[in-house]
Amino acid sequence: MKNKKIVVIGFVGAQLDSGRGSVRWEKWRSTVALTQHEDVVVDRIELLFNGNMHALVEQVSQDIGAVSPETAVVPRHVEIDDPWDFEQVYGALFDFAKTYPFDPDREEYWVHITTGTHVVQICLFLMTEANYFPGRLLQTSPPRRHEPGVPGSYALIDLDLSKYDQIAQRFSREQQEGVAFLKSGIATRNGRFNGMIEEIERVAIKSKAPMLLMGPTGAGKSFLARRLYELKKARRQVEGGFVEINCATLHGDGAGSTLFGHIKGAFTGAASDRAGLLRTANKGLLFLDEIGELGLDEQAMLLKAIEEKRFLPVGGDHEVHSDFQLIAGTNRDLAREVARGRFRDDLFARINLWTYELPGLAERLEDIEPNIDYLLREFGAEHGQMVRFNKEARDRYMRFAMSDAARWTGNFRDLSASVMRMATLAEAGRITNEIVEAECVRLKRLWQPFREPAGGSADVDLDQLLGADAAAELDQFDALQLAAVVGVCRQSKTLSDAGRRLFAVSRNAKRQPNDADRLKKYLARFGLSWDALQT
Repeated sequence: MKNKKIVVIGFVGAQLDSGRGSVRWEKWRSTVALTQHEDVVVDRIELLFNGNMHALVEQVSQDIGAVSPETAVVPRHVEIDDPWDFEQVYGALFDFAKTYPFDPDREEYWVHITTGTHVVQICLFLMTEANYFPGRLLQTSPPRRHEPGVPGSYALIDLDLSKYDQIAQRFSREQQEGVAFLKSGIATRNGRFNGMIEEIERVAIKSKAPMLLMGPTGAGKSFLARRLYELKKARRQVEGGFVEINCATLHGDGAGSTLFGHIKGAFTGAASDRAGLLRTANKGLLFLDEIGELGLDEQAMLLKAIEEKRFLPVGGDHEVHSDFQLIAGTNRDLAREVARGRFRDDLFARINLWTYELPGLAERLEDIEPNIDYLLREFGAEHGQMVRFNKEARDRYMRFAMSDAARWTGNFRDLSASVMRMATLAEAGRITNEIVEAECVRLKRLWQPFREPAGGSADVDLDQLLGADAAAELDQFDALQLAAVVGVCRQSKTLSDAGRRLFAVSRNAKRQPNDADRLKKYLARFGLSWDALQT
């Protein structure tokens, strides 16, 4: 393939490229020097200029023609009244880039950032980084020891950071540190959860858009929201504070006042002005937990506040301003709430850009052990005493925690409370088998009301599911086992969730457990599928 033509795009330098008479050749001139390098031939220079610089452009063009006849110079006047005005410069360059006939297949573009004001240089950098100028940055420097005719040096800067190992490794480490921070250093093992946290970290750093955290109570929505705030604070992306409210605690007229504030005399008892949580969260992060509990009026006001950063306090005639980032949490299916008319579809659409469903503890059984270690470290730091399990006690607790007998209805709150109780009762910092046995009994009693939920094995009609003839051919052993399996499937959100519960013990003996595949094959023996059980 024929070598691409080299095209340089850059501003003429009002100072660096100036010079009159023959003495100008004794001066290093950045744009002219570009064409004096013996190792490169510049085919064309797109010489940008603003204002009344025609004479300088003409002089530079002639001088380039004298030292490099192969180089074509194309003057390009750019309308910029003030080259130190960022908005003007960026807008002018944006318009230029949109209309310029770039041809990357045949031409290689070098964007010269040595000349021009600092604002011009910054804008050229940003435009190239965003690929509006599809090329590489070019930086030129004068010779260390000045000699007439010596072109100095030039350097090409490729903005594809993946080509720079050290930079790429540093960014990778920064991301890993961010992910670890969001997980509080807990070495979680659940692949789905880890992948979700990695994406949340990237989104949190790059976006100020609302984020929606879904999941059951106790899954860690509030904890994650606070860690996201602390991560953004550490990266200097927020200046304000972290403001949190559970919307289930907001009722009646007080809901609007709590969120949006009120003015004095707005209602009986309003003896003074109140800023409200949205204004308190200005330049910070607002976490609205259980957002599905908000009334429709408050939802409408919240939508305006998110979109316009302005809203009316209760009883007020003048809008107030607050620029906050919103993270919403819910244990409800908001799409279903929209269909039922309980949640505004426009607000749901606005907060549904980045939506993540945090799995409950029963769906992350492999993460129980690292979370226990984390909770014990936290207990030790708070109470000044290191607490550990005896080996037998740890094995006993883990067998119970991973078994189907462990319901974990309160998710991580149940686990945290359980570890706290055992650590408190531990003598000399050792959790014994007796303490674990008593804790298992306590947890079973706690979960007793949840032991026989609707849809259990007693409610499974195999005649209807398989057909009377096929069901009649099953041994009682197979019928009882199948009914129990179907009951668990109907109580589970996903095939993987059901598989983890059914194979909670035997999966630990496998290097790469595939619970979903095992369950899928078991159901197939009876001509059943996961989808068929959900209808």
